[in-house]
Amino acid sequence: MNFKNLREYLAWLYYQYLLITGIYVLEPWEKSIFNSILFSVIAMVIYTSYVFVPIHVRLALEFFTRMFGGQPESTMTLMT
Repeated sequence: MNFKNLREYLAWLYYQYLLITGIYVLEPWEKSIFNSILFSVIAMVIYTSYVFVPIHVRLALEFFTRMFGGQPESTMTLMT
């Protein structure tokens, strides 16, 4: 894929984004505010997923391991 095709594809994706969200009817300052808020929300979701999802997956795995016949940990192994 050469540079011109990539540029045209990205322009097409941006055009689709404008049409789907309906922000093509907004003024430039309204577009920038909308895009800033949308970018902030997406960044927060990605960060939260990165930080908290692995913890919850680990806890769920521990829960189901213990529920379906996992060996309980001995207190001696926790002390040493």
